Amino acid sequence: MDKQWYVVNTYSGHENKVKEKLEMRAESMGMQDYIYRVVVPMEKVIETKNGVEKEREKKMFPGYILVEMVMSDEAWYIVRNTPGVTGFIGSSGKGAKPTPLQPYEVDKILNSMGISRIDIDKELVEGTKVSIIDGPFKGMFGKVDFIEPGSSKVNLLVDLFGQETSVEVELSQIQKI
Repeated sequence: MDKQWYVVNTYSGHENKVKEKLEMRAESMGMQDYIYRVVVPMEKVIETKNGVEKEREKKMFPGYILVEMVMSDEAWYIVRNTPGVTGFIGSSGKGAKPTPLQPYEVDKILNSMGISRIDIDKELVEGTKVSIIDGPFKGMFGKVDFIEPGSSKVNLLVDLFGQETSVEVELSQIQKI
């Protein structure tokens, strides 16, 4: 099974506590291979008070967190039963598993935070095979040739007209095979 992103409903104002508890539970129960990342979507906003502009972080979706996980019965149980979690979004209840977010939805949220859906340090290395899911090369397959450090771009080797060609794409445009 592939890991995917899910939206989890929490008590409003408890998002960071739920994130910490869920990460601790995943580690203590040996579920790091099923529950990968927990993200509280935040955005930077500029507020003006008494003529002074201040930049601060604000929750994009109060009462919700994103969890990257493999949907197994055990992982589902751990997330659902974490204190502060009220349920998954996209689940009809009655024991039904939730619907994951689409890659473009995850990319939009994470890119606005400066995070990539693909964990560059763990998932992408030279030679990794990927599928291009957006942009002018959509539908093609390639191999990672070079990853630009500190950038959201990656160079791929793709087969164009029978010849291996290097193309540069955004991380949000690829999906690991």
